Amino acid sequence: MAGLALGLMAGAQARAEWPDRTIDMIVPFPAGSSPDLLARIVAEPLSKALGQPIIVQNKPGAGGNIGTRLATEAKPDGYTLLFTINGPLVTAPTLYRKTLGYDPFNDLAPVTLVATSPNVLVVPSDLGVKTMADFVRLAKARPGALNYGSVGPGSASQLAMEMFKSQAGLDIAHIPYPGFPQVISAIIAGDIQSSFMVPAIAMPQARNGKATILAVTSLKRADTLPDIPTMAEQGYPGFEAISWDAILVPAGTPSMIIERLNSELARIISSDKVRAQMAVQYFTPAPSSPDELTTRMRDEKARWDTVIEKLGLSLD
Repeated sequence: MAGLALGLMAGAQARAEWPDRTIDMIVPFPAGSSPDLLARIVAEPLSKALGQPIIVQNKPGAGGNIGTRLATEAKPDGYTLLFTINGPLVTAPTLYRKTLGYDPFNDLAPVTLVATSPNVLVVPSDLGVKTMADFVRLAKARPGALNYGSVGPGSASQLAMEMFKSQAGLDIAHIPYPGFPQVISAIIAGDIQSSFMVPAIAMPQARNGKATILAVTSLKRADTLPDIPTMAEQGYPGFEAISWDAILVPAGTPSMIIERLNSELARIISSDKVRAQMAVQYFTPAPSSPDELTTRMRDEKARWDTVIEKLGLSLD
């Protein structure tokens, strides 16, 4: 009983003392990328709620794997948060079975899902295509001549295109970039001719006439993009590739800290202000429990493992 009492006292003391200094939020993508923008939307009110500064640390590279690995190596003391997308969590472990350097299910502890968004298929406006059928005809007429961009090998943007290539029978080369801001710049410059990406990066260029949006990757038309047809509507039934963002911490972080973070973030993400800010980025807020995030990770890993196996993809 004395030992139990001491343990409870120590836990209460840790709860009272955390946080007492600056917290780092690692974003494994460049400044200006979609996860970076969403992280900053969340970081400001979370900092106020916790009473300590939260510094967003951009650590891009390898489709998010570098920054994600850095988070797994941090002390599990509540002073390192990871704000990342689905790729490093659900597809990278299968694509990099030997060389990834971390296991998201054992080396990270989920806190909450943050938001979801469909992707869009983007092409340069001067490519001269207006529909998926136009693009497929062009690609088939010029096998090997077109390029597509992604945010790195094994990223969701690459897998979506490889799935599309397989279904449509296309030969399009892959060029990886650190983040979507670089991808959209390459599309505008004519260095690449297509990419699946989040709408927040693509839509401003579509509005100013420099890019064309051919499709969304949700099974149904997106509420935020009701005028853009789905891949399924244009001849690719069942095609779905949803982007989502989540917050995790290094495995071993005390449960009381995870519970506090989850509680504060659920309130923040559900607030009218944050909902409005995320809507501008074409994201839908989706706070969850840690267990719900784990279930999503496992379910999506199983789904994408099937796609990766069917396509015979490996990045080791």
